Amino acid sequence: MTEIVGVGFMKTCKVYYFDPEGEKYSLGENVIVETSRGMEMGHIQIANRLVEDDDIVAPLKPIKRRACEEDLEKYRENLERRDHALEICKEKIQKHELEMKLIDAEFMIDGSKLVFYFSADGRVDFRNLAKDLASYFKIRIELRQIGVRDEAKMLGGIGICGRPLCCNKWLHDFQPVSIKMAKQQNLSLNPSKISGSCGRLMCCLNYENSTYKELRKGMPNDNERIETPDGLAKVVNVDYFKGVIQTRAIERDKETGEEVFSPEIKIYTKDEIKRHFNSKTIEEPEVLDEETAREIEELTRD
Repeated sequence: MTEIVGVGFMKTCKVYYFDPEGEKYSLGENVIVETSRGMEMGHIQIANRLVEDDDIVAPLKPIKRRACEEDLEKYRENLERRDHALEICKEKIQKHELEMKLIDAEFMIDGSKLVFYFSADGRVDFRNLAKDLASYFKIRIELRQIGVRDEAKMLGGIGICGRPLCCNKWLHDFQPVSIKMAKQQNLSLNPSKISGSCGRLMCCLNYENSTYKELRKGMPNDNERIETPDGLAKVVNVDYFKGVIQTRAIERDKETGEEVFSPEIKIYTKDEIKRHFNSKTIEEPEVLDEETAREIEELTRD
């Protein structure tokens, strides 16, 4: 077991473990720590606690010190300088004619570095831009390219559900999301209904996917031909939560001998269908027009 404290930062909702080195910290206390980006000010989100060694990515970095009034004043100054830094950077980007979208800027608490975050469709040669910015601000400049999901996480916004974006409020890490999850949940493949503010598949498709995966076991799909206690039938609708299947019986036209569907809807339970399920049935494939297919492909692009 190892003693840790959890520290959070303004730019992320993820909590990182640090070594308290015997000091006792309270929730909400501001502290100065060293991260991969440099010296930053964070706040205690998890007070001193013992955790399993397997839960720790070694080695743990120590907390440098508690934030003093001077650190807080410096932090407020950096926030005020941020808007000016963004304006200057936008001017320099236009000057160098670079295809990049500036997202945010952040001064390190000790004033040793200024980080600019941007997004772009491909790789950007920003070496001359970095030199120009370093010459203007007289400090070390770092330009960090982020993806569209990280951009939405950083900027925030309101999702189609009417609530703040999960990635901005509480989602720690992005999990893989696939179009198969939308199909498994019987959602429309209309890109406008399954894509988030970032233009990629919504992260929430992953939340209930395991539940749907379990409920679908032994259940047929829409339009499948299945064997029921009353004979061959076509699946009209499946209610995974109730475990029932709505079907229309497949009959033969007396005159032509062709297959016709009975107008009567019959309902069977999951257990009944499971006992009579025909493994040779064929699911009718969903046909997408070319434009929708291209949009779907764009949603799944990294």
